[in-house]
Amino acid sequence: MAKKPAHSGVKGPSQRMLRVGELIRHKLSEMLSRGDVHDDVLASHVITIPEVRLSPDLKLATVYVMPLGGSDVKPVIEALTRNRKYLRAEVAHTLNLRYAPDLRFREDETFEEATRIDRLLDSDRVRQDTQKK
Repeated sequence: MAKKPAHSGVKGPSQRMLRVGELIRHKLSEMLSRGDVHDDVLASHVITIPEVRLSPDLKLATVYVMPLGGSDVKPVIEALTRNRKYLRAEVAHTLNLRYAPDLRFREDETFEEATRIDRLLDSDRVRQDTQKK
């Protein structure tokens, strides 16, 4: 009998976590683009939500946000946090979930990381290494 391969025990998100996260992302993006949230800070920014990650029990949603241009991240996150009860209620109502996940807003740092990697790849040191071959 063949042995099953051992793996590290680190599992990625389930299909349900991914699906619910994507539904939440769409709903929040739609609400922000339509101006459903009456907040001056949110009204004055175009906000991108690239990702929503859910805890395995679907009770906590971490929403990654980035204002267009990357400025005013802190005030935007504070405004979203101030309005999270309303946002949570709307998400729960629309998605018809048994439990509305608690929303936690964080700065999306993927754009910053991609820029850092691009700069690194474009550096003289890396260019020298790639041209040696």
